Amino acid sequence: MEEEAFRLLADAERDHWWFRGRREFIRAALERLELPSSASLLDAGCGSGGNLALLAEFGTVFGFEYQAQALGLASALGIGTVAPGSLPADVPFPGQRFDAIGLFDVLEHLPQPVESLTALGERLTSAGALVVTVPANPWMWGPHDEVHQHCRRYTARELRNHLARSNLRVEYLTYFNSLLLPLAIAQRVRERMFGYSAERVSPSPAVNSALLRIWRLERLWIPKRRFPFGLSLLAIARRRDAAE
Repeated sequence: MEEEAFRLLADAERDHWWFRGRREFIRAALERLELPSSASLLDAGCGSGGNLALLAEFGTVFGFEYQAQALGLASALGIGTVAPGSLPADVPFPGQRFDAIGLFDVLEHLPQPVESLTALGERLTSAGALVVTVPANPWMWGPHDEVHQHCRRYTARELRNHLARSNLRVEYLTYFNSLLLPLAIAQRVRERMFGYSAERVSPSPAVNSALLRIWRLERLWIPKRRFPFGLSLLAIARRRDAAE
C-alpha cells in the first residue's frame, strides 16, 4: 500500500462505515464458531490493529504484521501480543496453535495465496477455523486496487479453490456487502473516468452513518444464509483432518 493511502486508512479504521461494518460480520462469523472460553485467536496481517479489540472479546489474541508503521500502531494499542511476521514463511509464535485465525482483507495482497493459506492452516488446532474476507469481482478492478497494492480480486470459485488447495475444507462461504454493490460499481466507474483520490476515503458523518445502517441490514441473513453477489467474500474454513 502506498504510504499516504495507508496513513489515511489507518486514521479511518475506527469510524469509517466500511471498517465498522466489516467488524460486525467478523463478529458474526466468530460467534458462529462457538469458541471455547480459553480460545486463542490470531489476526494474521493485523495492520494497525483495528480488529484486535474485537478478537480479544473471544479469547487471548495474537497478531502479526510485516509493515513497520502498522506494527507500531498495533503494538501501541496494548491489546494482546503483536509481533513482526509475514506470509507464508514467517508466521511468528512458534509452537502456538490457534482456535481461530483471521485473515481480513489480506489474502488479495499476497503473491503466494495458496502457500499462505497452507501456512495458516498448519497453525490451527484440530477443531480450529480460519475466517477470511477478501474483495470480490475481478471485473471491478480499478485504481483503488492498484493504490492498495492488490494482486487480485476474488470470485467465490477462486477463493474456494485456493482454500481447497491449502488442505482446508470450506464450511461457509458467501458474498457480502451486497446492498451497496450498485453504489460501489458507480464509484469504480467514476474512478476510471476521473482517477482515484485517497483523500476521498472518508465520507461526511451523515453519509457514513447512512451507509453503515444499510450494510447492517445484511446481518439478517449473514452468516445464517449465503448471498450470490456482493462487494466482498467471507469464508470460514477448517483443516481437512478436522471432524465433520
